[in-house]
Amino acid sequence: MHDRTLPGAGADPRMPVLFVPHGAGPCFFMDWSPADTWHGLGAFLRGVADTLPARPRAILLVSGHWLEQAFSLTGHARPPLIYDYNGFPPHTYELTYPAPGEPGLAERIRQQLDAAGMAARIDGTRGYDHGVFIPLKLMFPDADIPVVQLSLRRDLDPGAHLAAGRALASLRDEGVLIVGSGMSFHNMRGYGDPRFTPVSAQFDDWLSAAVESAPARRDALLRDWTQGPHARLCHPPGGEEHLIPLLVTAGAADGSEGRKAYSEKIMETTISAFRFG
Repeated sequence: MHDRTLPGAGADPRMPVLFVPHGAGPCFFMDWSPADTWHGLGAFLRGVADTLPARPRAILLVSGHWLEQAFSLTGHARPPLIYDYNGFPPHTYELTYPAPGEPGLAERIRQQLDAAGMAARIDGTRGYDHGVFIPLKLMFPDADIPVVQLSLRRDLDPGAHLAAGRALASLRDEGVLIVGSGMSFHNMRGYGDPRFTPVSAQFDDWLSAAVESAPARRDALLRDWTQGPHARLCHPPGGEEHLIPLLVTAGAADGSEGRKAYSEKIMETTISAFRFG
């Protein structure tokens, strides 16, 4: 399932909010077996820009690969890349994505989080991890839109991450595209195992229904996401960092409706993307 619908008359003029799967390491930029394993997700990511109401002024990206005690933001003007994957072909450690940072925006976001009662800090040396540069190389290959990365909080508290998103919802009115980058299924033992096909599908059905619920109900369901069917088989205890970016995006959705924007069976498991607005 792929959604490349262009915004039409009456469409929300604010930027939407996205949760996208970022795949396995640098999977889109190397040979895979079967060769087409990641083709569908790659095509979805390449089509995202065409579905937006305008070119983003900046991107705020929340990756499942950065956890800190307090919410943290990249404050580097020219962030380097962090090749935080292991065992992949040598050329994948030479990938580039020279998108600029925007320290001023990072400081504003820090202030917004602080005003909402959530301590936040600026990291002036941190670069973009692969949860940032891998999907963005497909979504915005020219690397000419400023990017600020927001960390997760190490406690992975669902309510805190929903609240962080709510504190940042106004950025949508300023042309900032908020993107959560993770995986809707992330149990490393499950990939390629057909026993996880029904497990992942049932959790994905529940997750999709939660996203598509009215905002207040949506928040309640996502706050208690561990109550979903097979939740802890799909995201093992302490390993839910790839799901929590979805909660930040759901918070930033404010009153916008949510829907599934992409879904596919990859490596015997159901993988989905979601869009709000």
